Amino acid sequence: MAAIASLNAVAPAKLSSKMSTGIKAQAKVAAKAPVAVVSCSAEKAATKVAAIAAAAAIAVAAPMVAPEEAFARDVQPYAGLTPCKKNKAFAKREKQEIKALEKRLKKYDPESAPALALKATMDKTSQRFKNYGEAGLLCGADGLPHLIVDGNLEHLGEFAIPGLGFLYVAGWIGYAGRSYVMLNKEKAKPTEGEIIIDVPTALGLMMAAGAWPVKAFFELKNGTLTAPESEITVSPR
Repeated sequence: MAAIASLNAVAPAKLSSKMSTGIKAQAKVAAKAPVAVVSCSAEKAATKVAAIAAAAAIAVAAPMVAPEEAFARDVQPYAGLTPCKKNKAFAKREKQEIKALEKRLKKYDPESAPALALKATMDKTSQRFKNYGEAGLLCGADGLPHLIVDGNLEHLGEFAIPGLGFLYVAGWIGYAGRSYVMLNKEKAKPTEGEIIIDVPTALGLMMAAGAWPVKAFFELKNGTLTAPESEITVSPR
């Protein structure tokens, strides 16, 4: 009985020691696990930082594009349109025009006036096609440049600038004519002044009308640009 009691006393002691050893081992593993996770995340962060630094170095090392090269670069093509300098139909059209001029040139003496005129025309034709190609214009299947009017800044000079120039010139001419008619009304015979134009007066008004946007703005502000409603004729209803 004493032996059995001693065995019973020793067994719980061994069991408790094993349990404590297992708990300590699990605690060590649990304590080491966060260290492994931290090291892994640190390695990923270091990798990302290295990749960003490499991309920044490549961007800084990239050569800057000159303004003239940027102006002549390939623009993003639209549906059915490609840059003229790479358009096959555009190049074919240029060859056809040059070939037609060369065919006409063979009919004349090289030093004759018609031959010299044709050579000058050939040079202008080649330069025109070159300018179209380097200006970033887009050509279609017909080989002709197409204007882009969707507000893209790459094509601002194709429509917006010429359009504003046309409106300015048209307004200049119209404002000068309006000023002449209004001034002519104050004369004794206004009809004769409209039939026979007073050239010195018309030229003076034409020069002054160059600032027509500013003048028209102040006239609109003062109420003298348009006629009052009392002077507007209305058809009877």
